[in-house]
Amino acid sequence: MQVMSAGSGIRHAEYNLEKDATRIFQIWILPKTRGGPPAWGAKPFPKGDRSGRFVTLASGLPGDEDALPIRTDARVAGATLKAGESTVYTLDPSRHAYLVPASGEVEVNGVRVPARDGLAATEVSELRITAISDAEVVLVDAA
Repeated sequence: MQVMSAGSGIRHAEYNLEKDATRIFQIWILPKTRGGPPAWGAKPFPKGDRSGRFVTLASGLPGDEDALPIRTDARVAGATLKAGESTVYTLDPSRHAYLVPASGEVEVNGVRVPARDGLAATEVSELRITAISDAEVVLVDAA
């Protein structure tokens, strides 16, 4: 997982040094304030640590100090689920959630979501995610 804040300005280029093709998710979240110094960070989050549950990957929320820091009132979380396995993500109904299965197919509160498709949720207090097939999901929880 990598995070970047352009802040007062940066130069940035992306490239793949591997022989094989790489699939990435690039998630843009607006910061609370403009400007500030540029920042970049990276941290591994092994799939085993996310097995059957959500782990916070990046966050600007209190209590998420082990995650990569971002400059906004949001959290990015990830989970790895085996087919038939379920987990629940609880959120304040005033917040918004966006979930994408990076791989596999899931059902979220009764709605099927195929791999690399997205589901937006508002005014709900929990998301019950069940894997239809082995899946890896990314969730953004934002104000």
